Amino acid sequence: RAADIRGTVRITASEIVATYILPELIADLLTQEPELQIELVATNSTENLLLREADIALRMVEPNQLDLITRKLGAIPVGLYAAQRYLDRAGTPQNFKRLSRHTLLGYDKSDLMIRGMAAFGITMQRTDFAFRVDDQVTYLEAVRAGVGLGASQQRQAEIYGLVRVLPDLEIPPLPVWLTAHSALRTSARVRRVFDLDADVPSITA
Repeated sequence: RAADIRGTVRITASEIVATYILPELIADLLTQEPELQIELVATNSTENLLLREADIALRMVEPNQLDLITRKLGAIPVGLYAAQRYLDRAGTPQNFKRLSRHTLLGYDKSDLMIRGMAAFGITMQRTDFAFRVDDQVTYLEAVRAGVGLGASQQRQAEIYGLVRVLPDLEIPPLPVWLTAHSALRTSARVRRVFDLDADVPSITA
C-alpha cells in the first residue's frame, strides 16, 4: 500500500476552502506521505472531473454527473460579521431591517447575495451593496479591513477576530460535497487524499 501512495493528486476547491482550510490538511498529508504530490486549484468555477481536469473536488453544490463518487461531508456554518473597527464607527445593527443603514458587502456578477436577502423578505438591488467583488478571499479581507458588514464562514471569522452581528439570523450553512471520478476508486493515492478530506475542520456533519 505504501508503495502505491506516490505521484500527483489534483484537487479543486473554492477559493475560501483552498485558502483557509485545505493547507492545514495538505501539510499533515505530505508529512505522512512524502512520496505524494498535491496540485491545488483554487477556483469557484466547476472543474469537470469527467474530463479529468481534477482528481478530487470539494464543491458547495451536489454534483449530478454520472460516473462520479460523491460523499456529503456536512455543512459549513455561515453568519453575518463585521470588524470591530467598523462597528465602533457605524454601530451594531439591532435587527435585520436596519441593515440598509449600514455599508453592505456584496458580489459583483453573482446574484447569490441578492437571492439570499430575498429569502428573508428583503428586496435589494446590486447597487444597494456599497462594495462589490466576486473574489471570496478579497471579500473576506474587505470585511476584515472594516469596509462593512458581510457574510463569512464561521471558522474564518473566528480566526480573523470578526464580530458576529444579528446572531439569531439563520443563514443556511454551506453544504460540502466531496467528489472523485469513479475510475479512480482503485487509485491508492487518490483514495488516501479522498479519505483525508473527510476530516475537513469546521464542517458539521
